[in-house]
Amino acid sequence: MTAFPAQREHVRTALELSIARRPKLASTELSQADALWPGRLRQALRARLLLWDCMALADTAELLLTELLTNALRHAAGPDIRVHVYSYGSQCVIEVNDGSPRRAELRQADPDDESGRGLFLVDAMSSSWGTSDDGTKTWCTLPLPEGTPEMFPVALIPQVLRERTFALSPNDNAAGTARISARTHLTIMAWPGPHNLAADVVYVLVRNAVQHGLTEESADRDLQVWLRINERHELLIDVQDHAPSFPGFDQAVQGELGRGLWGAQQLGAAISWLENDGGKTVRATLQPGPVDL
Repeated sequence: MTAFPAQREHVRTALELSIARRPKLASTELSQADALWPGRLRQALRARLLLWDCMALADTAELLLTELLTNALRHAAGPDIRVHVYSYGSQCVIEVNDGSPRRAELRQADPDDESGRGLFLVDAMSSSWGTSDDGTKTWCTLPLPEGTPEMFPVALIPQVLRERTFALSPNDNAAGTARISARTHLTIMAWPGPHNLAADVVYVLVRNAVQHGLTEESADRDLQVWLRINERHELLIDVQDHAPSFPGFDQAVQGELGRGLWGAQQLGAAISWLENDGGKTVRATLQPGPVDL
């Protein structure tokens, strides 16, 4: 099987980055640093598919990305791994380049083995998969949902109509101040939705950032809050902090690590996060509805 025959000018990228490995010496076990990457990329991919209205792919795409990336982290030859997820024609393509000329191959795992089944899952759940001629790249494909235009045209991405931002000192009063500021900004923006509920979600995200999103180097740097209304009248609440990772995100939104993000979801917010330069952004997306001024 050869590399997926996509031309760069004919694809639309969902996710593209290079990961610096921190492997354990003489071991195929993942180091603590490397073990964080699959979860980070799952959340980044889910956020992009949510933005593209392609959530029907999310669960399977996340699983396939996890299996290919974990395999690469264990067996890569070079210092970094390159990941590219994109649409090409009617297919979603997931590519992982680990720099190793050793081709990924299916192997029969014994019943008691705790690993070794990754490519069997890829083979079973993807529509096709293969490796590049030089063995360094492994790819798999998924069909786009019926009715999805080819290449995810920009028209599918809701345009932002209005946005406002404000900064907060990361202290004990930040969350309360954010709630008050959010109400004022939402009134000015005339968002057609529940303002008090949205202000509560802002409060939760800011409190979470103060408690978990600061580092020693950034303790005095402001947090940034963005409020955006898109053409669907959805409200996007983005809170940017200075910690580049979010360990335990899945447990947090499930209520296993406190009730903050879980509570925001119960209020109707869709929660995601993305790593950005020098930190991360936690996003809550709220649907329009009755205004509760």
